[in-house]
Amino acid sequence: MPLVRFEITKTSAFAYGYERVDGIAHYAVDPEHAANAGIVDLDLAERDDDGLVPFSGDLTFLRPADPAKANGGLLLNVPNRGGQTVGRLFCSAAAPPAPTAEIDPGDGFLFRHGWSVGIVGWQWDVPHPSVRYGLRPPVVRNDKLKPRGQMQLRIQPTRDRVCFNLTDQHVGAPGTHDPIPADPAFEASLWQRPSLFADPERIDPARWRFARDEGGRPVDDATHIWLDGGFKAGRIYDIVYTPVRCPVGGAGLLAFRDAALFARSHPASPVHGLARQVIGEGISQCGRFLRTLLQTGLVRGEDGAKAFDGLLVHIAGGRRGEFNQRYGQPSVQPTPSFGHLFPFACEPQTDARTGRTAGLHDRLGDAAPKIFYTDTSSEYWRGDASLAHTDVNTGADVELPANARRYLFASTQHGPGEAAYMQVNERGDAGANWHNQLDYVPVYRAALENLRAWIADGAEPPSSAYPRLSDGTAVTRETAMETLGRIPGMTVPIAERLNRLRLAELGPDADKGISGDLPAKLTGAPYPSVVSAVDGDGNELAGVRLPDLTAPAATHTGFNPRDPETGAEGQILEYVGSTWPLPRDAAARQAAGDPRPSLAERYADRDDYRAKVRKAAEALMAQGTLLAEDVEVCVDNAAARYDAALEHGA
Repeated sequence: MPLVRFEITKTSAFAYGYERVDGIAHYAVDPEHAANAGIVDLDLAERDDDGLVPFSGDLTFLRPADPAKANGGLLLNVPNRGGQTVGRLFCSAAAPPAPTAEIDPGDGFLFRHGWSVGIVGWQWDVPHPSVRYGLRPPVVRNDKLKPRGQMQLRIQPTRDRVCFNLTDQHVGAPGTHDPIPADPAFEASLWQRPSLFADPERIDPARWRFARDEGGRPVDDATHIWLDGGFKAGRIYDIVYTPVRCPVGGAGLLAFRDAALFARSHPASPVHGLARQVIGEGISQCGRFLRTLLQTGLVRGEDGAKAFDGLLVHIAGGRRGEFNQRYGQPSVQPTPSFGHLFPFACEPQTDARTGRTAGLHDRLGDAAPKIFYTDTSSEYWRGDASLAHTDVNTGADVELPANARRYLFASTQHGPGEAAYMQVNERGDAGANWHNQLDYVPVYRAALENLRAWIADGAEPPSSAYPRLSDGTAVTRETAMETLGRIPGMTVPIAERLNRLRLAELGPDADKGISGDLPAKLTGAPYPSVVSAVDGDGNELAGVRLPDLTAPAATHTGFNPRDPETGAEGQILEYVGSTWPLPRDAAARQAAGDPRPSLAERYADRDDYRAKVRKAAEALMAQGTLLAEDVEVCVDNAAARYDAALEHGA
């Protein structure tokens, strides 16, 4: 088994009668084995005396101290930029203010339900040692790299600045990544453009350098970039260079697969005998990681064993990521690159732009896991999520395979919202509107339970729920904005600045996972894109509709345009949605010219509002998209948002 040794570093008591086992997973994979085919540069990596490629990564398990309390499910988490997400996304734990090794059990949902949990370090550029989960990857000697290739980082400042830390621009958290200095033997370039799709202009090399700013003067530093005259708010800058070292980034995919096989089957596994259903789970970056794993076909180990019974792929949209390419940057999200390439949908299609025929599930065979794809409105509004269930050429509906279900959490944003009205979040994202308040955690954890029941008991899950042209619930973003634009005070995006996926040309060696021509050339007509249609209040009609949409106190969207003071006015923030409260009463509605009935016209009082929300929550429970224990959670959440709307509404 390629996970050849699990080195336990600490065993400790955890909450809810659980134990925590921390350790280092040691891997040794056969670069010639068919099960590892497709991992870029694995065949070039340094080998041990047995001809295997060794590497190691962090690995933690949470298990019930009493095995009788285990439900048979192992939730195998893909850490997001080195940080576990199980506490926040399943247990309603607060997001930590800084990276931490602690795992907040929150309300204990996973542990009350008997889940075992595994957290697998996979990302090669997470600092080591640190409190984050990372991978010590295999590397390739530079003399074996022909061609060397390049990498690209993108910066879009929210304020004028003279220099940036290269490795943290796409993360927003200083110290998240190890430095990736440039090789001075290869020419680097810096490009700028005023908007997403404008032609790039190369900046004179004499105006910039790899340096940090000290007292207004540049000091050479290979981990920073400095520009004479500074980087301007809202403009888009691309830095293209060749790094000094080449890790095998795709080893992270192998680590996740082999950790799953070890956890289930190896006698040394801390959850051996407890993990009868292995479900891989990842959000955002990590959902795109799982889509890349599927596209690469890494669902069987070297011994032929099936790695996963299920996958819960959350807020990935239709994209993949830079997880299996030379010099890939795992945290890059909006930069057009390998993660933006066809295929997008599960079943094979032919892209008329290239003549290529492919599907995301082509290489799964009889080891295909059962899969839930869950998205928020934000992944649709950024222009890519609908490609996962529409024809790549015409935009027509296409069917999902029998092993997959898809759910839109209607009118939600990328991450769970909070009841407070804010225009700048903890990441520093400044929106033109208040940020989206909806908390979809209750329906997300219902999805997890439904997926396990489908695997373990054959229980048919709720029907897929997402925008479809066939039933009129899918429309263009421009059509949805016609309704949303009638709401007084709320800012909608500028149509011409909406993100649209186009064919990205990455050079002659792109099929080998090597970037040569960067920034990528975007050619041809945009790929089709639709979002959910909206009701008269501006809330989405398709998908799983939280009680806040059936009994609304506000309009909620998956987009939020940038604050004009941060530049690029009218362009949306990739992760952030909007909330705009209903008017308090008829007088306020009439004064504002608001087409939406007011709170006072809809509800007699707060108790009446709670009663209507409870009825809507019970309807979701009857559909199977909400657990009985979360009915009151939804009522309390919605009531807090009702109170906030009364305070902030006109």
